[in-house]
Amino acid sequence: MPDLLIEYLPVVMMFSIALVLSLAFLVVPAVIAPSDPDAEKVSTYECGFEAFDDSRMKFDVRFYLVAILFIIFDIEVAFLFPIAVSLDIVGVYGWVIMMLFLLELLAGLVYAWKIGALDWE
Repeated sequence: MPDLLIEYLPVVMMFSIALVLSLAFLVVPAVIAPSDPDAEKVSTYECGFEAFDDSRMKFDVRFYLVAILFIIFDIEVAFLFPIAVSLDIVGVYGWVIMMLFLLELLAGLVYAWKIGALDWE
């Protein structure tokens, strides 16, 4: 039985260290951090309307438009990474396909720019 305890001693030590560190990470900021936030710190941050207002109020649709455009272009650009990693495998054909994909992205960006989706006014 003592051999079994000696085998689990590193696991128990790591668990103890993790527990002590996690408690320290929770307690130390609560002790040393200032607890009187000013009005600027608790104010609305880049959302365009007051945070504790009526949730059914109307607000500008441009927030959604910018967010959707960001998500679309961000996800499409994420498709470039696998091709860039395996570019030596896919060769010239893969490079041409990637350039066509980038051209399609550019066309979408030009269209969004042309219809004024990126203008904030």
